[in-house]
Amino acid sequence: MTKKNSILHLEPEDKKMVNSIAWRMMVGSSSYQYEKMQALSFLYAMTPAIKRYYKDDKERRIAAYKRHWELWNTTPQVAGIVAGLAASMEREAAKNPDYDVSSINALKVSLMGPLAGIGDSFFWGSLKIIATGIGVSFALQGNILGPILYFLVYNIPASLARHLLPILGFNLGNSFMEKMNKAGIMPFLTKCCNIIGIMMIGAMACSMVTLKIPFVYEIQGATINVQEIIDSILPNALPMGLTLLCFWMLRKKNVSPTILIVLLIVVSIALHAVGIL
Repeated sequence: MTKKNSILHLEPEDKKMVNSIAWRMMVGSSSYQYEKMQALSFLYAMTPAIKRYYKDDKERRIAAYKRHWELWNTTPQVAGIVAGLAASMEREAAKNPDYDVSSINALKVSLMGPLAGIGDSFFWGSLKIIATGIGVSFALQGNILGPILYFLVYNIPASLARHLLPILGFNLGNSFMEKMNKAGIMPFLTKCCNIIGIMMIGAMACSMVTLKIPFVYEIQGATINVQEIIDSILPNALPMGLTLLCFWMLRKKNVSPTILIVLLIVVSIALHAVGIL
C-alpha cells in the first residue's frame, strides 16, 4: 500500500492500466527485428493505454498504434519508465486535440540511448557479473545455492525495476506535463528532444553499421590504404552513406524493409567475394 502523496501511488484505474503495461513490457527483446528493433514490444505494452484513452475514437486510436510502431531499442529492465511517460503523454493528448503528439516519439527516441547506457552498465555490466560470481562460487562447491542465489541476486532488482519504473514514469509524466504546459516551454522541449533523437540515430548508424574498403595499393614502394584516406577526410563516411541510401530507398522508392535486408546481404556477399568489401 502507498500513500496518496507518494510518487508510487496510483488511482485504481490507473494502477490496473500501468500494471498491465509493466507485465507487457516483460516481452522485452523477444520480438526483436532488424527494421525497428524492440518497437513491437513497446507497441504491445502501450495497447492498454491506447485502448483506454482512445476508446471511442477509432482514427486517433489507429494513429496512436502507428505512432508507437517506430524504432525503439533500450535495456528491457529500464524501458518501463519511458512506457509510463508515454502513457501519461497519451492521456494528455486524448484530453487536448491540439496536443503535439510528435513530442511523444521525440521523448522516446531522446531517452532510449541514455537509458540503454545506464541500464546496460548496471544490469549487464555490473549486477549480472556480481550475481554470476556469487552463484559460481557456490556451484563450484556443489552447493545448490549457486543457481538459486544467481537467480535471486539478479532477478529481484530487475523485477522491481520492471514493475516500479512504469509507475514512476506515469506519475512523473503527469506532473511533468502540467509544469511544462503552465510554463509554456513544451515546444522548446519538443525541439530539444527531436535534436537529441536525431543525434542518437546518427550515433547508432556510426556504431552499428560497418562498411570498409580493404583495397591497399602499392605505388613505387609507397602503400596507399583507401579506407584510411576516406577516414582521414570524414570518419564513418561509408556507414553514414549506406544508412542514408537505405533511408532513401525506404522513403522515396518505397522498397520493402525485407527486400532491402535481402538485397544488402546479397550485395555484401557478392562484393566481398570479388574483394571490394
